[in-house]
Amino acid sequence: MTATPRITLIHATTIAMEPITHSFKAAWPEADAVNILEDSLSPDRAKVSELTDELVARIAALTAYARSIGSAAVLFTCSAFGRAIAHAAKQVDIPVLKPNEAMFEQAIRRGGRTAMLYTFAPAKDSMEQEFREEADRTDPSAMITSFFVPGAIDAVRAGDVETHNRLIAAEAAKLKDFDAITLAHFSMARARKAVEAATNIPVLTSPDAAVAKLRILLEKNNLIGDTERVCA
Repeated sequence: MTATPRITLIHATTIAMEPITHSFKAAWPEADAVNILEDSLSPDRAKVSELTDELVARIAALTAYARSIGSAAVLFTCSAFGRAIAHAAKQVDIPVLKPNEAMFEQAIRRGGRTAMLYTFAPAKDSMEQEFREEADRTDPSAMITSFFVPGAIDAVRAGDVETHNRLIAAEAAKLKDFDAITLAHFSMARARKAVEAATNIPVLTSPDAAVAKLRILLEKNNLIGDTERVCA
């Protein structure tokens, strides 16, 4: 048993790295979180309407490498590779999490209607499918409606976080009659405070939810010590 399990974070874009690093530092600083960046994945995914066999194989290869360096778990931080991640998870003997699965679980537990704000268009269909698959398992009445935020991802890629956050918050302010708002991508977590200031609807983010789920999973598997819980 170790109090510092290695968690490998696999990124397809640099803009996802800061939010998950912040979540680990805030909620589980003892974890040995290591990073793998493969930034050709995101542009290659944007070129195709569906995941190709080649992309699926690349995700599996990254997962196998993460396992080979002693990882206790793997977390992908790009939300456009759901089916490929599910395939890769079957090839290894450690937990492999899709970016949004923990956040969707939290949203579905709240029940009712979930609004999903997203900024990377190729990820929309797979994320909605993941939500519905989880809802089918736990609460078939749960519903999701997606809202695209144009220009936000371009702003954050250019280093303009203020515009990124403002655009997302403005879209959130329009939402009514939802039980939760999910910020679809890890890169969007930096907009959480701005969104919370713009709406009274509870706001969920992928990084915080993923860290909480990973810690619970590894505690159940006796891979970390019974240390004080610092995340809900």
